[in-house]
Amino acid sequence: MFPISRRRLMGALGIGGAASVAGCTTGLETEAVGQPSTTLQRAQKKAADRVAADPTDVPDPIDRNESKHHDITLEAKEVTAEIEEGVTFNFMTFDGQVPGPMIRLRQGDTVSFTMENVPENKRQHNVDMHSIYGTGGGSVATTAGPGKANSMRFEATYPGAYIYHCAVPNMDQHISTGMFGMVLVEPKEGLPPVDREFYLGQHELYTNKPVGEQGHHSFDADAMAKEAPTYVLFNGEKYPFTPDRYGTMKAETGETARVFLVTGGPNVSSNFHPIGNVWTRAWRDGALAGHPEKYVQTMKVPPGSCMVGEMDLPVPSRIKLVDHALTRVTRRGLLAEIDVTGPERPEVFDPAPNKAKGKDEEGPQY
Repeated sequence: MFPISRRRLMGALGIGGAASVAGCTTGLETEAVGQPSTTLQRAQKKAADRVAADPTDVPDPIDRNESKHHDITLEAKEVTAEIEEGVTFNFMTFDGQVPGPMIRLRQGDTVSFTMENVPENKRQHNVDMHSIYGTGGGSVATTAGPGKANSMRFEATYPGAYIYHCAVPNMDQHISTGMFGMVLVEPKEGLPPVDREFYLGQHELYTNKPVGEQGHHSFDADAMAKEAPTYVLFNGEKYPFTPDRYGTMKAETGETARVFLVTGGPNVSSNFHPIGNVWTRAWRDGALAGHPEKYVQTMKVPPGSCMVGEMDLPVPSRIKLVDHALTRVTRRGLLAEIDVTGPERPEVFDPAPNKAKGKDEEGPQY
């Protein structure tokens, strides 16, 4: 057992003294006033990295009937990357990506977990996992300064899809700028088989410049305090999985697709909707121990929670995954797309019935 002082506990949970609550620490103030430190200025001159995690990089479904022990390490990395072309930002990440890697376990598995804070970082980091019993979700045990590492061991006692996130005093800033991911604990009986799985993370960025203004954007603490985000994003970037960015996700007609969404926030809920489809089966808040809801059009996913949704794909289409608070789509950067290819099924959907019958087209065709 590790000793827990009240100061250590409260600090790791982000509810320490008045300065911490108000966000008045060196890390928050530096970018809040739009004057990056010398270290950050050097970082901005480096080639920008991609932070958007590959949505198809999902661990394989569990296919075993016994428990297993895992050794898992995440690296806290502070990186500069593009939000959109020509717009850079200083992100905080796990393993250099947003969201952090999905951790996939089976109920009853045990984990030896290590959080490494790489030497190049300038801030303290840790990990709070909603999937474990333990003080601060493990945040006290894993708190580490730059160049340090701390570990914990836990059992995945209960099933579900859960967020993990950084939980230092300025946790809202750290989560907003990318420090969150998903721990999936499959029930002992496993999940229903599907043909494809995708993994997304929604969050918002608070910057000191308007959407699209070229150059480097600094973090804006005042905007975050007002809960007035500049961008609302999937995976840290504007419209990441569309033809004009990294390309769409792919599927074929007749398949089933499962989407895992973790909402980091820190303040904005997702109203997760697949335009041109429906959540055939959906587990609200990642509650995999219960029966799924069926044919759900829009699923509310609050900050600090997850959603698991499945879609049937009967017809070729381009499915737009959105937050149905649609200003976030049209003006703040939130969109990912799935291209479904395969034979037409006009008995299910016919986009041009008049044309198909040799008649003049009447009205818009979609």
